[in-house]
Amino acid sequence: MAKESKSGEPGANLIEIPHSVAVRQLADLLQVSAIDIIKQLMRNGIFANINQVIDYKAAAGAVAALGYEAQLKPLATIGGSRRYRPREEELSGLRPRPPVVTIMGHVNHGKTRLLDAIRQTNVMATEAGGITQHIGAYQVEVNGQKITFLDTPGHEAFTAMRARGAQVTDITILVVAADDGVMPQTLEAIDHAQAAGVPMVVAINKIDKPEANPELVKQQLADAGLLIEEWGGDVVCVSISAKQKIGISELLENLLVVAEMEDLRADPSRPAVGVVIEAELDKSKGPLATVLIQTGTLKLSDTVVVGDTWGRVRAMFNDMGKRVRRAEPAMPVEVLGLDSVPKVGDTLTSVASERQARALIQKRQQPSLLPKAVSLDNLFAQISAGQVKELNVVLKTDVQGSIEPIRSSLERLATEQVQVRIIHSGSGNITESDVMLAVASKGLVIGFGTDIEAGARRLAEVEGVDIRSYDVIYQVVDDVDKALKGLLEPVYAEVIDGRAEVRAIFSSGRKEKAAGVYVTEGKVSRGASVRVRRGEQIVSESVVSSLRRFKDDVKEVTSGYECGVGIKDFNDFQIGDILELFRREKAG
Repeated sequence: MAKESKSGEPGANLIEIPHSVAVRQLADLLQVSAIDIIKQLMRNGIFANINQVIDYKAAAGAVAALGYEAQLKPLATIGGSRRYRPREEELSGLRPRPPVVTIMGHVNHGKTRLLDAIRQTNVMATEAGGITQHIGAYQVEVNGQKITFLDTPGHEAFTAMRARGAQVTDITILVVAADDGVMPQTLEAIDHAQAAGVPMVVAINKIDKPEANPELVKQQLADAGLLIEEWGGDVVCVSISAKQKIGISELLENLLVVAEMEDLRADPSRPAVGVVIEAELDKSKGPLATVLIQTGTLKLSDTVVVGDTWGRVRAMFNDMGKRVRRAEPAMPVEVLGLDSVPKVGDTLTSVASERQARALIQKRQQPSLLPKAVSLDNLFAQISAGQVKELNVVLKTDVQGSIEPIRSSLERLATEQVQVRIIHSGSGNITESDVMLAVASKGLVIGFGTDIEAGARRLAEVEGVDIRSYDVIYQVVDDVDKALKGLLEPVYAEVIDGRAEVRAIFSSGRKEKAAGVYVTEGKVSRGASVRVRRGEQIVSESVVSSLRRFKDDVKEVTSGYECGVGIKDFNDFQIGDILELFRREKAG
């Protein structure tokens, strides 16, 4: 972000720019149109398109003409990590800890084979046979330093854990096949890692194949906004062959370099805090939880609270299946002794007593007053309360060509109080992965000309994610703009309370008729809104004016019973008509 120049010159802003930057990235950094950057570059004799990479000198010249003062971005900000950096006076109890690494990428690009190659060549094992027990995480040792790997299925699991508040990964390895290039899941993995603020190391796999083209992969990554060091960026890139075990050692050494720059530390002297990465009910051992210790040290006989369960640590096993008496930061262990099976993503906390454990469980079970995700309806209120500084949007469209105009239009709506940030965009239906990314980022999902998958709709309802669907671009922009300014009209959703079938018709006055109906679903209530359906056609929409059961006036009749129904200003009943009782309530 730009900040006031130390020089104090009027109108000057200090902006940090890396050694090399894509034109689009520079425009995003300055919050101006990419066209403005291109025009300034042309005036300086440099012709570049929106995806082209320019060096620091060229970028500095362009931003100077726009009223900014350029400053070279220090390498310590590699990968865009947003982790908290402790102040000097807080470092007394902190010690360096191993990095925790997750491998992501497109299906069939070699994630599992890479994990196997690392395990077989570097696993900390002394006995023959290697790993004897797989617990979803393991440690390797490189040049006397440990690295912890999480064996997750992909970016969905990565984001699902983050959505539950478990930010466990320090570094992400992005695996891209040299013979296949950047694919849709590759782009999704990039967006998920960037949304989490986790630095990435690119592993270009399958370089042993005759059709491998690593240079094309690097170009595709640059087009996606991921610029590797070789091309002047700050993302480490290593060419490997997991099958032939080529480049594995170089990859691990680079992970240590990135970890050193991240300055990962934890306090091993305090009570343990960790996160559950796997859990199961073993027939002979009972509830088992694989826990990654984040800070502190977990010891045998410690009393722990995990999610909404608790227990005493009776035994711990490392990734080799060996019993251990203690687990330090970044170490994965399987814990035996819990009362019940916790959920993946639950936090483990070591406490002093059983009484404290029960009190902590009770506190965790209290519902949170904060919304799980931002919606357009509550956006302005949260901005005003200072709870939201960024509106994170997952954008899905019918075709790829619709993404850029919507993206640029939404990003231009940013105000001094809140930025509009497209954390993921793509074409196709709205999926569960899109919803989970919105949960993790406390954002919303916008669909343009596309459908919502049934699983995504159910997940959004459970997690409280706002999904908005549009067919006209100006309506998308208009709704977001109004939400930012607190002018958006509330959205009302229709709820069906009941249905009834007309089985008889009789007079209820001189000119009025009533219907004898059988309630097939829900209930029929006097005064409720009702529509009369005749096949696919709606023949009336009104309210229930009278409701009788036998000779008695009643307030409501539930499913499985017959009753007489009168509808205000409607007499044209036919046998077989369906009465649909409904109400409208404010969404969200």
